[in-house]
Amino acid sequence: MKRVLLLLMVVNVLLSSSYTLYAQKNQRAMSLHYPPTQKDETVVDTYFGTPVSDPYRWLENDTSAATKAWVKAQNAVTQQYLSQIPFRDIIRKRLQSLWNYERFSAPAKEGDYTYYSRNSGLQNQSVVYRQKGDDTPEVFLDPNTFSAKGTTSLAGLNFTKDGSLAAYQISEGGSDWRKIIVVNTSTKQTIGDTLFDIKFSDIAWKGNDGFYYSSYDKPKDGSQLSGKTQEHKLYYHQLGTKQSDDVLIFGGAAQPRRYIGASLTENEQWLVITAANATSGNELYVQSLAKPNAPIVPLVSNMLSNSNVLHADDQYFYIETDWNAPNNRVVKAPINNPTPEHWTDVIAETQQVLNATTAGGYLFCSYLKDAVSQVLQYDFKGQKVRTVELPGVGTASGFSGKATAKEVYFSFTSYIYPSTIFKYDLLHGTATIFKQPKVQFNPADYASKQVFYTSKDGTKVPMIITYKKGLVLNGKNPTVLYGYGGFNINLTPAFSTANIVLLENGGIYAVPNLRGGGEYGKNWHDAGIKTKKQNVFDDFIAAAEYLKAQHYTSTEYLAISGGSNGGLLVGATMTQRPDLCKVAFPAVGVLDMLRYHKFTAGAGWAYDYGTAEDSKEMFTYLKGYSPLHNLRKGTHYPATMVTTADHDDRVVPAHSFKFAATLQATHEGVNPVLIRIETQAGHGAGMSTQQLIEGVTDKWAFLFYNMGIAVH
Repeated sequence: MKRVLLLLMVVNVLLSSSYTLYAQKNQRAMSLHYPPTQKDETVVDTYFGTPVSDPYRWLENDTSAATKAWVKAQNAVTQQYLSQIPFRDIIRKRLQSLWNYERFSAPAKEGDYTYYSRNSGLQNQSVVYRQKGDDTPEVFLDPNTFSAKGTTSLAGLNFTKDGSLAAYQISEGGSDWRKIIVVNTSTKQTIGDTLFDIKFSDIAWKGNDGFYYSSYDKPKDGSQLSGKTQEHKLYYHQLGTKQSDDVLIFGGAAQPRRYIGASLTENEQWLVITAANATSGNELYVQSLAKPNAPIVPLVSNMLSNSNVLHADDQYFYIETDWNAPNNRVVKAPINNPTPEHWTDVIAETQQVLNATTAGGYLFCSYLKDAVSQVLQYDFKGQKVRTVELPGVGTASGFSGKATAKEVYFSFTSYIYPSTIFKYDLLHGTATIFKQPKVQFNPADYASKQVFYTSKDGTKVPMIITYKKGLVLNGKNPTVLYGYGGFNINLTPAFSTANIVLLENGGIYAVPNLRGGGEYGKNWHDAGIKTKKQNVFDDFIAAAEYLKAQHYTSTEYLAISGGSNGGLLVGATMTQRPDLCKVAFPAVGVLDMLRYHKFTAGAGWAYDYGTAEDSKEMFTYLKGYSPLHNLRKGTHYPATMVTTADHDDRVVPAHSFKFAATLQATHEGVNPVLIRIETQAGHGAGMSTQQLIEGVTDKWAFLFYNMGIAVH
């Protein structure tokens, strides 16, 4: 047996060695001729006396003929390169097989029906089904019929309290601009109310008469410039009337706010309005619906905290807030005197970050302890009922339902635990599996462990490392270091079908919880914003150095990856430390830090980033790490595949276009630097299954090929 194992090891070494030589030979043979990108050296902006050139400014016009031609040429070069990778089809077929399993959402009771979504496996979009009692389930909405290529997606679904009407949002090609369509749930027929040009909106039904929604004035020329994105508007739409007759409730020029949201308390007595100018901090208002034209009353009249109403009864509003509680708490506010000086704690702040939900007359407090979930059940007096027993160490979410509910659903997942839906008995505290996916993955074959490493300034940072058992710490394991580090976002353990290909080919998936995220509350978030943003990059670089020092991987086998704010993370890291890794994947990234706030909703990100117009200090700091402005001529950058999408109207593709053009002009060496531009797609949400599979196929093909590793 030992001789057989030894022989296999020798064969593997020979295959690996020969493939490395093969890959290196073909990498040189696959010489790249990047499309020429016109430069206009006359485009110069001046910030506090400092001129800054922007020669690829013309690429910001993503609808121009010149830009479309450039996109087509870049995609042709990228696809030509990827098509020559010998195992690309092997990866694609494996992913198609892995993805082909039944997936469900947690069900919700609306009127006489229970609704849930289901994907049979390779459907481009999940289908919404409904079921009455034990009857056979029937299709309620099938987004696969919305468009021929499956690129129009369902982006929201809200029912009236009695379930007789529903309003759903659709996104075309991944755009943040939506349509709202109203249907009679009994007949499943539209009732003539279709609203257009809706963006960043909830739908809050007021009885069966109409609903509240939010939007901006859409630029008529299709421009991606910010326009009036500082003026979000909350409207009320009366069924059976024209959209042009909708009543402005809050916002607009009189009350300019970038983000306005609306909801109704479950008893339908109160309209709740949140208003903000950034992605952190909001005002909080309520309006009584018991009498016409009641005033809109402020509960929180500044944007120094994050607050939201969870529930209301006859006496109190129950509010989750980080007001004087960086890790969050739940308070009750007397309805007759609801301002913060009259709040009293129901659930006091703890050392762990709190996220609260309600169901069946209970509060569910989900805490993060070192980025993994702990869930406690309380009554509304703040008395603990029990600790919810979870199936393992990972991420639990859900625990939300109506006040009359007797049971509630939650999902549980980890990096090695496919997302499973549980039904939880509120009275007895028992959880049973409701839907468990049948993925071609055996969790027993894999390990996922948490470590703590030290960042540049001495801060301890947690990281979860996932790999196949039996891993040899020889520094030659293909490793993806994935990060985000911003906007108070928590990176908690979650299973990814896409990552199976990496793991089963001897790879490692490592996720650090960088500062700028919310894993340790507001203070952790604030430690990675504005002039402290370098902490985030330092945390990420330290994670890479830890993985190499512990011999999980080495420079030649390390890839860094991240999307959106994580794309900024990758861009900043590869420009500051081009020697850190072999491969880089900046996806839909914020890469021009001097102009990000001039596009679509970008100005709302200033809480995290600051802007180049704030002060000379802020301009200097942003320019000092802005990925676009720190590419240096003659530098050997990692093998890089920039990814973006033509319909991304959140982080506009101009960021990626200008970065890729500059990278191709400055890079030296044999490493390819490509841009892959998805068509009929946006910022990630709503992509079809086929688009997802193709994108992941190309990512893994690019990674393994440039590391000289064969996939069989």
